[in-house]
Amino acid sequence: MATTQLIRGTLYHYPRSTTQYHSDLQSFKDGAMLIKDGKIADLGDFSALKARYADVDVIDYSGRVIIPGLIDTHLHFPQTEIIASYGEQLLTWLDNFTFPAERQFEDADFANTMADAFLTECLKNGTTTGLVYSSVHKVATEALFEAASQRNMLTVAGKVCMDRHCPDWLQDTPESAQRDSADLIDRYHGKGRNYYALTPRFAPTSSSAQMAALGELAQQYEDVFIQTHLSENHDEIAWVKTLYPECEDYLAVYEKYHMVRPRAVYGHCIHLSDSEWQRMADSGAIAAFCPTSNLFLGSGLFELSKAEKFGVPVTLATDVGGGTSFNLLRTLGEAYKICQLRNYSLSSLQGFYMLTQGAADSLGLSNQIGNLNPGSDADFVVLNPRFDALTQLRIDTESTCEDTLFALTMLGDDRATVATYVAGQPQYQQQEL
Repeated sequence: MATTQLIRGTLYHYPRSTTQYHSDLQSFKDGAMLIKDGKIADLGDFSALKARYADVDVIDYSGRVIIPGLIDTHLHFPQTEIIASYGEQLLTWLDNFTFPAERQFEDADFANTMADAFLTECLKNGTTTGLVYSSVHKVATEALFEAASQRNMLTVAGKVCMDRHCPDWLQDTPESAQRDSADLIDRYHGKGRNYYALTPRFAPTSSSAQMAALGELAQQYEDVFIQTHLSENHDEIAWVKTLYPECEDYLAVYEKYHMVRPRAVYGHCIHLSDSEWQRMADSGAIAAFCPTSNLFLGSGLFELSKAEKFGVPVTLATDVGGGTSFNLLRTLGEAYKICQLRNYSLSSLQGFYMLTQGAADSLGLSNQIGNLNPGSDADFVVLNPRFDALTQLRIDTESTCEDTLFALTMLGDDRATVATYVAGQPQYQQQEL
């Protein structure tokens, strides 16, 4: 495939960090991007770019919407096959479904097969970057990074660490967790488009010794990501209090071990106190809003207005397999409904920002992904907003950018994904019927 191409279509993106979601959206109804050697080299109206680059081949997606690749900030690769498993609530669901499923990932061949299936599903749904939890097994984490590298996907991932309150056959130790995490950091972090995330599953499944060992790595490797869970479920919060009685609240456990900082992404954050919200804001840590999972497991309703009040960056996440869809547009639709129940109107433009530039900016990656700026990596998604008879009726009724995006969040799924490009190469293309 040619390394230089013009991609034509209707373009939407946010070129910079903003809270002005209407005025700062950049759009080109008949637009084009010049893609060269995996990066976006130019952007603008198609007529101008075609005149400027007359000899460059055109890939014509006229009538389609082109947006930056979507960023999923919290999902579990080993839980792909247990998505939509009836599980009551969080702690019971972990015991009945999650832990038995994750046991299989000690086998390298199985992990390789599932890594391919997982990333294929992400790309099919327009997700080009994920913050991904592996299993406790080092070999599974290697499988994920290798599969992502084959596709040149920008991936943040980490080996789950847990040495208690889970089956013996899933436990590591403080020493092995530190050793394996350090080795994976050295081999993958900053290599190609890979980044590493220190990943204690959550405070209940890591002893104080393990948390201390991981905290040492957090201090040693200041640029690695950190990902874990925080205040998802009332029973979980009460349990943490019994396990760490010396800590004033749940967040204080992670603070004690140097894990609350920029590039630390905390899944859920449903039941935080005002003090925890303020300390999150002061630290630069990030909250990952996981709406389909929170509804499915009955965990609670995230309060986006509270996060905004305190200035905590919020991203959106599928949380597969507690979440019930790999599709971030559908996930945004569920976030809208939760916000409605919280008396907050989440516009489609704000949600679109959260899935793209907002997420990239929060993660410190907006110079690479999250937008269509010249110089950024050419990760983008081509969407058909008229993918069936109903959406055609809906889109033909209203044609503004905001209406199109809102219809996609309410009605869209993987059928809307025409193609997903990673570093300028098509890694998913919808099959013609």
